Amino acid sequence: MTTQALKIYEAAEKLPPIERIELIEHLFFSLDSKSERDRLDKLWAEEAENRLAAYDRGEMKSVPAQEVFKKLESKRKSTASIPVCLA
Repeated sequence: MTTQALKIYEAAEKLPPIERIELIEHLFFSLDSKSERDRLDKLWAEEAENRLAAYDRGEMKSVPAQEVFKKLESKRKSTASIPVCLA
């Protein structure tokens, strides 16, 4: 990883979880074509509608976002000591 990329990475690590997710999505989708992004957006919208309908039917429970982020942060901390090759 270049020095510039490493600086960006370190700055991104300091963002709140939701902003890091948005950044990841933005970077990921910047690799795809517009038609592929549109297709994926449509699929995600359909998935969201299906999940909401399942929730409304009582087939799916909800979990508070704060609880989800807390679990993710805990998992991130437990894997933070795993060495990663940045070359």
